[in-house]
Amino acid sequence: MKQQEAAPDPVDVRLGARLAELRAEHGWSLGELAERSGVSRSTLSRAERAETSPTASLLNRLCSVYGRTMSQLLSEIEAEPAPVVRAADQPVWRDKASGFVRRSVSPPHAGLRGELVEGRLTAGADIPYDRPPVPGLEQHIWVLEGALAVTVGDTEHLVGEGDCLRLRVWGPTRFRCPNPDGVRYVLAVVRP
Repeated sequence: MKQQEAAPDPVDVRLGARLAELRAEHGWSLGELAERSGVSRSTLSRAERAETSPTASLLNRLCSVYGRTMSQLLSEIEAEPAPVVRAADQPVWRDKASGFVRRSVSPPHAGLRGELVEGRLTAGADIPYDRPPVPGLEQHIWVLEGALAVTVGDTEHLVGEGDCLRLRVWGPTRFRCPNPDGVRYVLAVVRP
């Protein structure tokens, strides 16, 4: 008996369409975008057609090329944001490959520079970002449960429960969960 293919996730379909729109707006071929982002043409093509769910690292590379934060990109596939975002309406995105769950608590708005994100990483999760989505991005990382190891350049910061790490992101970063029970944190993002 032939197994049916699962229908693509609706969020991945909207995200893929938006990624294709952004590439078209810039007038780039898949090859040009691959060159600019360091992501293979085939991976970009599969993401645009929603044949694969993009990873956090992949979206970060594309956000860097397009000069957007990940929240901005994800908000572009949602309806116009309301001033009050009910918990049940906060968009959640999952990177199944890395064990990262991202809730946009206060999705970005065109007239505002800041936003709040709730992040969850499973035990052992390790997400390297080779560049910031927007150079000089200000981040405040407040750990609610567990511990988070954040590497900025060559320096690793172990951020425990209740601790807050403040930084501006200019180069590579890495988020790693050394805690056996996972970690839950709030990320405040402020565009320069």
